[in-house]
Amino acid sequence: MSTQLHLGVALDGAGWHPSSWRQSDARPEDLLTAAYWTDLTVTAERGLLDFVTIEDGLALQSDHPWRADARTDRVRGRLDAVQIAARVAPRTRHIGLIPTAITTHTEPFHLSKAIATLDFVSSGRAGVRVQVSSNPESTGHFGRPVADDPMAEAADYVEVLRRLWDSWEDDAEIRDAATGRFVDRDRLHYIDFEGRWFSVKGPSITPRPPQGQPLVAALGHGDPAYRLIAAGADLGFITPRSAHDIATITDTIAALRPAGAPRVQIIVDLVVFLGDTAASAAAHRAQLDTLLGREYISDAEVFVGTPAGLADLLTHWQTAGADGFRLRPATVPHDLAQITDGLVPELQRRGVFRTEYQQSTLRGLFGLSRPANRYVNS
Repeated sequence: MSTQLHLGVALDGAGWHPSSWRQSDARPEDLLTAAYWTDLTVTAERGLLDFVTIEDGLALQSDHPWRADARTDRVRGRLDAVQIAARVAPRTRHIGLIPTAITTHTEPFHLSKAIATLDFVSSGRAGVRVQVSSNPESTGHFGRPVADDPMAEAADYVEVLRRLWDSWEDDAEIRDAATGRFVDRDRLHYIDFEGRWFSVKGPSITPRPPQGQPLVAALGHGDPAYRLIAAGADLGFITPRSAHDIATITDTIAALRPAGAPRVQIIVDLVVFLGDTAASAAAHRAQLDTLLGREYISDAEVFVGTPAGLADLLTHWQTAGADGFRLRPATVPHDLAQITDGLVPELQRRGVFRTEYQQSTLRGLFGLSRPANRYVNS
């Protein structure tokens, strides 16, 4: 049997193309509603996808990477990604939910509690994508300087998250009404983290999540982001331009991984413009670029074509070392529907994608067991 690949979608507003909100099937009036995000996630789950990621930020979206712009023809404003995930969790049953969190300006104690709560709400389907920000616009909201090594700070941040998730043993809650004992205090642990950027005593105020350790993901375009992925991520989102790049990046991350740590699963990011024919896909992109006034460019490789053509690319890149793919639909609902109704059946015909969900947790979907608690018998 062929090796199964993992597949997820990255959700961001009306789509990843800046003009996506102007498409006839777009729903710009619904972008700030729970129903909108529920509909997108349910569509992704209908396609049996492993996960959705939800983008976030601490400054208004901008065409400029380091400052605000004055444009009024782009989507501006967003909801909190973790809270979106918590809202859609009860409306889904299988798909993993991975909100983005900006580590640079948030406290790890707060995020650990939020993601643990999401894991309970979703019955074990939570993850988190940690993201670093050096944007002065974001910094101005918080009144404190950015660390001189934000990637190293983020690596410490992830370590604090993981320790806090383990700070309750699995059987710490007794709930014995007859004896009046709700919790065994000996099974809660101080984490006593002392680092350059954080000093966190613990324990958490939220019990150990259903998965034990929700999955941690990070996006990297190069070093030092690869060091962050290697230091603490379960999933590494990467942006290669060729099959050769995948092999090189995979080897780089593996070499940086601490000895004895489980292998990072490599997930390739792609922006996709899809159509029933190559010509219709090209026209789809051309129309959007005309509205944009220039050719769309991205940090990730851009694919324009049919679902079958995309399946060719994914299976080729899978042989180069990719464990899976995070597709960024140029527009939703159009390109998301092309993924679930076109790409997924094509991958199923080729024997490289599931025909049903057989696991109940996000860790399970990635073939990862529930980890032991580091503090048991400590």
